[in-house]
Amino acid sequence: MQQVLVTGGAGFIGSNFVHHLIAATDARVIVLDKMTYAASPAALEGLPADRFRLVVGDVADAGTVGPLVAELTGPDDAVVHFAAESHNDNSLRDPSPFIQTNIVGTFVLLEAVRAHDVRLHHVSTDEVYGDLELDDPARFTETTPYQPSSPYSASKAGADHLVRAWVRSFGVRATLSNCSNNYGPWQHIEKFIPRQITNVLAGTRPRLYGAGANVRDWIHTEDHSSAVRTILERGQIGQTYLIGADGERSNLEVVRLILQLLGRDPDDFDHVTDRAGHDLRYAIDSSRLRAELGWSPAYTDFEAGLAATIDWYREHRDWWEPAKEAVEAGYAARGQ
Repeated sequence: MQQVLVTGGAGFIGSNFVHHLIAATDARVIVLDKMTYAASPAALEGLPADRFRLVVGDVADAGTVGPLVAELTGPDDAVVHFAAESHNDNSLRDPSPFIQTNIVGTFVLLEAVRAHDVRLHHVSTDEVYGDLELDDPARFTETTPYQPSSPYSASKAGADHLVRAWVRSFGVRATLSNCSNNYGPWQHIEKFIPRQITNVLAGTRPRLYGAGANVRDWIHTEDHSSAVRTILERGQIGQTYLIGADGERSNLEVVRLILQLLGRDPDDFDHVTDRAGHDLRYAIDSSRLRAELGWSPAYTDFEAGLAATIDWYREHRDWWEPAKEAVEAGYAARGQ
């Protein structure tokens, strides 16, 4: 039976991938997660004990990572590397955890898979490419030059370069993917979509950075999971694949749609101080992934996917309500 080590598997995207992998395959899954504030033990509850194991530890700790990778001895065993610090605002306040987890952690993992000749898939972000003008018809491709604009995206860019260097210099069997903005269940309420949803559910007004003109290319986390599994199974070693679902929306459009779906006036929100260096537009061209590996998204209707996500947060108030006051207090202190 295939074994897959998933780093960061208690986080938002990682936990959804773990559920996807267990539902879609017969693999045994080992999750390595540091269990920071962004991790959620509840997201891993109910998984079958004979196919799932949680190890609490730091991806930057070679003494933890090495023995776990050494367990992966089967021909189809693999590591899927989700573990990352990922919140732009946090990276502007203190970049150091982003360097430690995203760069040092990736280095430690690369050395472990090199030592044990284990297949690796490295998960990254479209933010490494910088941003596009709002009226630019172009989209990011696998050959777009890197132009990161925040400590977060710079740390992920550095990690991507490390993976490519280990493939070329040491023959590490790795693939990479860069994905657009994810939404769906279990996303921490400090992030844009769940923050706005939970504000409305809590009886307050959504908060919109600046004029809300910034555009993001949204993808449901289940589609991200299926794309990563496709690359893991069929991707060409050394190649990068961009993952997107043609979901471009401005932040203003998203806030108004959330309000509309919750029965509120679409203009019932507040403008707040914009983020420093806020990227204008992200847009993914996922044609290589679709043409070469035969992948396609299932959540092609953003409004329907967002409505289902709203329902999930409505039904899981006990999960997010205890953290809501502290999250909003942090934003308020920054005028956001």
